[in-house]
Amino acid sequence: MSADSISITGLLSHWSAPRLREIFGQDPASAADWVSVLAREALPQAQLCYGRMLLDGTAVPKDEAAALKWFRRAADGDDMDAVNMVGRCLDNGWGSAEDPAAAAEQYRRAAAAGHAWAQYNLGHLYLDGRGVGRDLGQAYGYYLRAAGQRHARAMNLAGRCCEHGWGTPSDPAAAAAWYQRSAEAGYFRGQYNWATVLLEQQRFEEAAMWFERAAAGGPASMRAVVAAAVERAGAALCTASRLSEH
Repeated sequence: MSADSISITGLLSHWSAPRLREIFGQDPASAADWVSVLAREALPQAQLCYGRMLLDGTAVPKDEAAALKWFRRAADGDDMDAVNMVGRCLDNGWGSAEDPAAAAEQYRRAAAAGHAWAQYNLGHLYLDGRGVGRDLGQAYGYYLRAAGQRHARAMNLAGRCCEHGWGTPSDPAAAAAWYQRSAEAGYFRGQYNWATVLLEQQRFEEAAMWFERAAAGGPASMRAVVAAAVERAGAALCTASRLSEH
């Protein structure tokens, strides 16, 4: 390899995976060429980036098995984003048979290092009892750790735990506070749940605004859920109005 190439590799070794994706994101085909070279030079951030390209089929043929191999290489270099991605592959059966127990081991490693997504993902396994014994207290604890890092989805799940008493005493006020934080962080499910809280408090204009945001930011299925909630709210208001006339 030339001295210039070694110099470039040395420079890029100090950049994070998001920074690499930003730099190469303008030209996906060129990005794939560059990142594949750097990945083979054992740069963990490039290995992670290339793995994501292979997983999504971005500028390269989609190849989940190859993606998992690159994630494993980056994980061997102690890249916690990659450790989490190995967990996700094992969790979802991407490039491998589903193995939630092995996924839990990967999530646990990254979660112990403070990785918010891994904490959130491990919380899911404990909530559902996949690959680990079902433990709502552990689920809530991991959601809290991720939520403490402003992980919007974890905030919403912390709210659900507080609302339903999963792993913690039921606390509607705490649930509402978590839903609000999740909504303000931009997560559509948190926006929906916060809107329902506002609706119960008869703060109709605010509820309408958050329902709109949830519908705009979520998939088509969320738009249907929002429409049904608004329809139910309208019917309840009509009933209440008729009762008040008697």
